[in-house]
Amino acid sequence: MLEIGRAIISVDILEKQFLCDLLKCKGACCVEGDSGAPVTSEEAKIIEEAYPEFESYLEESHRDEVRKQGFAVIDLDGDLVTPLVNNRQCAYTFEEKGILKCGIEKAFLEGKITFRKPVSCHLFPIRITEYKHFDAVNYQKIDICKPGRECGKSAKLPLYIFLKEPLIRKYGEEWYDQLEYAAENMPGKGKSH
Repeated sequence: MLEIGRAIISVDILEKQFLCDLLKCKGACCVEGDSGAPVTSEEAKIIEEAYPEFESYLEESHRDEVRKQGFAVIDLDGDLVTPLVNNRQCAYTFEEKGILKCGIEKAFLEGKITFRKPVSCHLFPIRITEYKHFDAVNYQKIDICKPGRECGKSAKLPLYIFLKEPLIRKYGEEWYDQLEYAAENMPGKGKSH
């Protein structure tokens, strides 16, 4: 474990290699799981305000669920999450060439909104659990991300570098610089295996 600011970081974040391979996983992280993607109350408000800009990307059944459930819901664990379609797929997704994509992110990439997507989605497969005095920052190794692990290994891309942008978004540049320094100066770094 490594501590930077209020974050307690699993060493896996520094040691594991990862690079999403959407052509193989087809965006499965938008479907798999026990509930929707975690969102903060601030993100839920932003999504509600931005909704008219990305609503048209969503299928009618998805728009129906948003109308019924709202822009965010409380799951069985008491967490605020995105609404689901059929208790499975994030309501903010759409399919493009057989791959699930995020309607919020599409609007962002097209310059229609300034919010990219919930930070929990942007950080995946890193999961952050916020406690009163610290955040637990962990790598969530799940089967659907096997192509991402293989692709990351092939590219020799560490997880913390793959997720540089969302980590900076969550904790800031200075925090990320400290994480990078720790990764580059870990015991055993540079030795042949």
